[in-house]
Amino acid sequence: MKLKCVPEDFQVEELTEFECSAKGGAFAVYKLTKRSLGTPEAIDAVVQRWKIQRHAVSYGGLKDRHAVTQQYVTIQKGPRRDLEQSSFSLVYQGQTARAFGPPDIAGNRFHIVIRDLPKHAADHLVALKESLLVDRIPNYFDDQRFGSLGSSQEFIAQPWCAGDYERALWLAIAEPNVHDRPGDKEEKRILREDWGNWESCKSRLPKSTRRSIITYLCDHPTNFKQAFALIRVDLRGLYLSAYQSFLWNHLLAAKIRQVCKEENLFNVELAALKVPFFGALTAEEQMRLTDVKLPLPSARLELEPGPTLDLYEEMLGKLGTALREIRVKYPRDSFFSKGDRPALIVPHSLSMTIADDDRYSRRHKVILDFELPRGSYATILLKRLTHDPIHQNREGMN
Repeated sequence: MKLKCVPEDFQVEELTEFECSAKGGAFAVYKLTKRSLGTPEAIDAVVQRWKIQRHAVSYGGLKDRHAVTQQYVTIQKGPRRDLEQSSFSLVYQGQTARAFGPPDIAGNRFHIVIRDLPKHAADHLVALKESLLVDRIPNYFDDQRFGSLGSSQEFIAQPWCAGDYERALWLAIAEPNVHDRPGDKEEKRILREDWGNWESCKSRLPKSTRRSIITYLCDHPTNFKQAFALIRVDLRGLYLSAYQSFLWNHLLAAKIRQVCKEENLFNVELAALKVPFFGALTAEEQMRLTDVKLPLPSARLELEPGPTLDLYEEMLGKLGTALREIRVKYPRDSFFSKGDRPALIVPHSLSMTIADDDRYSRRHKVILDFELPRGSYATILLKRLTHDPIHQNREGMN
């Protein structure tokens, strides 16, 4: 079984009712189509090419790197023209009065191809369609949410919330990360070698965001609080989202273990955490899980005494924290999200078809087309399909 053999095997189209027109509004609207490129990297390329301020650009969310994806972008006072580069295109759509953001995403449409399957394995996958629709899928945040998590597996927001700004800064700008590009790897190596010797770091670093932070530390060698605030606000937002999503995944995992029979669960490895998935649910389990919504944990959350508060206190206590500690004291432009997230999701407009694999001789492929609500991950659906030892012989997948 093979996934993402080519970028076209994983396609994502952002769905929205966001409106624009040929006339008024200070924000230019674009459709960004990219191939084998992350959203931040595409935006960086646009900023450099058009020589605009990074804060003028807004979008709804990060789309997969190893895929072909479409999403919407707004640029305040942006050019009313297209931009074409080798790995992405930006096509002008019109004007609008405000920036595009996460609430403007209605959902995402996916086209995914699973390749190199024997016929019986392809049949097994398609046979799980009814379970996906009836029993639904755990709505975990998947690995894409945790791209800022470095080699120590320590979330940047943990020391940040605790007021340890030096540790938070070190994790953000010096810790190795599997997603680092060659230039980032070298800059981080220099910082790890000379941490605290700011003049030496500055002399060895090329012109970059990290060098700007180190330049500040040359004049204020122990003011890590302000140095951390020099990191771009959108990156700091990603650090908070990663930590909050990790905590929420723990809570959903605890809820599923609380409701479902142990023999019907199987563990799946996500970033920094193993979580339970389920096979077919009983009628009672469906009733107890289907409409459950779990609020995102933060100090702003006000829960009434009862089972949900008990769950949060127990799980967060095991992780060495508490709701009151999930907050940012500084800088004031960063904060944890607030809202409820469904425990389970159902894929809409789901189709699953089997065809001869055009890349692997005498093998088959399964083609999936479906839609998911905003913030849900197609890769979780794939893990539900491909990791279930109850419904299929895993060795038989090959």
